[in-house]
Amino acid sequence: MTLTDRLDHAFTFARVLHDGHERKGTSIPYLAHLMSVSALVLEHGGTEDEAIAALLHDAIEDQGGATARAEILERFGEAVSAIVDGCTDSDTTPKPPWRPRKETYIAHLAEATTSVRLVSAADKLHNARAILSDHRKIGDALWSRFNVGPGEIVWYYRALANAFTAAGSTPLTRELERTVSELARLAPPLVEPWVD
Repeated sequence: MTLTDRLDHAFTFARVLHDGHERKGTSIPYLAHLMSVSALVLEHGGTEDEAIAALLHDAIEDQGGATARAEILERFGEAVSAIVDGCTDSDTTPKPPWRPRKETYIAHLAEATTSVRLVSAADKLHNARAILSDHRKIGDALWSRFNVGPGEIVWYYRALANAFTAAGSTPLTRELERTVSELARLAPPLVEPWVD
């Protein structure tokens, strides 16, 4: 596949949108995450539109809601905009409560396009790998970065892995399953009655 200057433009747009932002609890530029997700998409057979959407997958949710959506549509077209929309769990401020928002997102994956599932699975895999890597560096202090406890984090990633697999097992979803299993060994169990 030949990549075009559309990908260059998406990279620049993502860099500007996320300028000065860092990964939660680190000094790693947020752009590193977006680049990693885009690379995973390409490594798993993604198209240029999917790679562009991977670079922009957090733009609507974290960088402007409807305004960001309109700009993505204008700059990169309907296909990219639809994928980014499908990767967005909220476009409002403040965001809805965490648990219902995540449950709604997980349920939506069953009807999501293969493009949305590819970009979303790449995003979740990179996030899960980052959590594991950071846990190796700083131990259980890692969990204080999140607004919910470690059991909830593991529940969310396990539910995501199950949803992706139910929609169709791929090398990417299998790697997410392996990573989530390792993550689950690190976190204390969740004891709430609503655990799956």
